[in-house]
Amino acid sequence: MGRRSPRGARFLKVSQLSAGARGVNIVVKVLEVSEARTVYSRRDGREHRVADVLVGDETGVVLLSLWDDNIDKVQEGDVIEISNGYVSTFRNELRLNVGLYGSLRKSEREIPNINYSNNVSRRSR
Repeated sequence: MGRRSPRGARFLKVSQLSAGARGVNIVVKVLEVSEARTVYSRRDGREHRVADVLVGDETGVVLLSLWDDNIDKVQEGDVIEISNGYVSTFRNELRLNVGLYGSLRKSEREIPNINYSNNVSRRSR
């Protein structure tokens, strides 16, 4: 089961993520950061940077999509806390997202062991 923060928010583990989940609070370790690419958004008609970030914890790994300034906030090895994120499906892979109403910050927590064998991004449902 998830852990609660001092503010009462419930924290999930990577293995608990599922397509369509909203209000996701999770603490994960940044394992790999892809090269940022430029994409054109149909939503606002502007160019944005997007990067795929492999993150994980002791229960599994998942791809995190980071946009624009959030890309610059993370480095491999960082432990980050995502609040009010969501899970989507992109190209038949589960993706963790921060979104407009979510936030990302560095955490002081430690995640010494990562379960690479459980890649939940490959679980599209």
